[in-house]
Amino acid sequence: MSKNLYISMVKIGLGAIALSIAASNFVNAQQWQNVGSSANVSAGGSSFNNLVVDNAGNYYLSYYDVSVQKGSVQKFNGTSWSYVGGSAGITTSFATYNSLSINSTGTNLYYTNQGTGLEVRQFNGTSWTQLASPTTSTINYHASAVDPSGILFTYSTQSSGIVKRLVNGVWEQVGDAGFSNGAAFAEMVIGTNNKVYTANVASGLRVYENTTTATTSNAWTLVGGAIVDAASSGEQYTSDIAIDANNNLYVAYVSNSANSRKVNVKKFNGTTWEQMGNAYFSAGGVQHVSIAVTSSGKPYVVASRWENDNFLKNTAYQLDTTTNTWSTFGGDFISDGEATYNDLIIDNTNNYLVLAYSQDFTKVKRISLTPLTTPACNNTDPGNNPGDTGCVTFNYRGQSVTYATVRGTDGKIWLQQNLGSTKVATSLTDSDAYGDLFQWGRWDDGHQLRSSALSGTAPSPNNPAGLNGGNATFYSAAYNSSSNFWSGGITSDKWSAANSSSATATNGVDPCKAIGSDWRLPTVTEVDAAVTAENITEFNSALSSNLKLIPAGNERL
Repeated sequence: MSKNLYISMVKIGLGAIALSIAASNFVNAQQWQNVGSSANVSAGGSSFNNLVVDNAGNYYLSYYDVSVQKGSVQKFNGTSWSYVGGSAGITTSFATYNSLSINSTGTNLYYTNQGTGLEVRQFNGTSWTQLASPTTSTINYHASAVDPSGILFTYSTQSSGIVKRLVNGVWEQVGDAGFSNGAAFAEMVIGTNNKVYTANVASGLRVYENTTTATTSNAWTLVGGAIVDAASSGEQYTSDIAIDANNNLYVAYVSNSANSRKVNVKKFNGTTWEQMGNAYFSAGGVQHVSIAVTSSGKPYVVASRWENDNFLKNTAYQLDTTTNTWSTFGGDFISDGEATYNDLIIDNTNNYLVLAYSQDFTKVKRISLTPLTTPACNNTDPGNNPGDTGCVTFNYRGQSVTYATVRGTDGKIWLQQNLGSTKVATSLTDSDAYGDLFQWGRWDDGHQLRSSALSGTAPSPNNPAGLNGGNATFYSAAYNSSSNFWSGGITSDKWSAANSSSATATNGVDPCKAIGSDWRLPTVTEVDAAVTAENITEFNSALSSNLKLIPAGNERL
């Protein structure tokens, strides 16, 4: 039998519609979600974001807060964000370089910032206390970390690279000074093996090690005896370091120009630095790299695109340990605009990958690292009674998804969730159920994403044939403009081609074909019949119907 999908149309300029295709709770593909009730965590512009998580799964975020021109720290308690210490701006002035670290029990939070030298503050659960400074010299790049015994360490550009630890209120030098030729893009981790590791870019990406008890006579040594890669700080290349529960080291970095400034990841195997997965795996040049690794050693990377198209939109990548290849995680892009100062952590308590980045404001998003448990789907059609459900599995946007199907009161089979959304609608304003926005006659070529590029210039010829098999641009000319997509279309034009190679000047590709060859858009007569059969008279009755419909959107305007 021919299956039918519900379509809700809203005019978005001539010939453009929002496609509302229903689906189910059973979505295998994880999606990035806002952490907290708002997409924006900071009160205004921000930079230099840092995330840490305590052993109870609470998130802490530090950033340079443009709204007060000071450094601010916030906490997410599982429900909402609030300022640590009660108010924004805990520094006395600018804090464009800062770091955040926490002890293993989550009882002491440390914030460091560029100020009068390197300023250090501790939050003990009640208030912030400014501690002694490891240096009063001018510094910018720096990092901090807490060792297993609770001692705070800092690494900064002082003396061309120096590490210090705070013992009983007094700063002690760890190892020799000047060992790293500076500390550009400084990062630091400390293992349960009581070793301190620093990473920086100086005539190549360098990782050094020493013990947490080292004195000035204990020299820092290059991990593996050589630089990791010949990336140059002079070309504004960034890097990051992470450590797993077995004290294995991982680095992510931007390669040099010879390797097209793409992101790469290496792991230290105890002897040398070895390639992880396919090398230089990002689609183009990147910046603002961050890496996080699960306790068992699975790495995730986020980087922002450094190319003319989709400039600075950020993307997450995961390593498939079966195929040893990298792939995008949670979609092609996380941000819908320019994203900078990415910082990535693993929430082991709740099993999330968590990301902070600046896009006008600081935003924090997370994505589940647990594959969603779904009932086994054997692609069985619903029963014959109205409201009976079944399921269908198909590939959409490069990921396998499973949607529930439902028998409508009209006797036809429908989906219960908009194509591209993450869940069945539970309210009329359920943004997770909005889904993607398709223009009339167009298929799943990327244009339908709410983050896709906009253009007022239509293709030539201005019909499905002019898309040349697909185009990720959403043509967004003003109302009544002759340059809108397929503006010369006539009522006999169709949207029923099976795939992009079948598109013609008069027939676009039915996006429902992504579900299967026997799925299609309904006719106007079928839509009217379904509305009548379900007794849909307004928005609330549409939501409560078997089809779980919500108003279509036009957010692309």
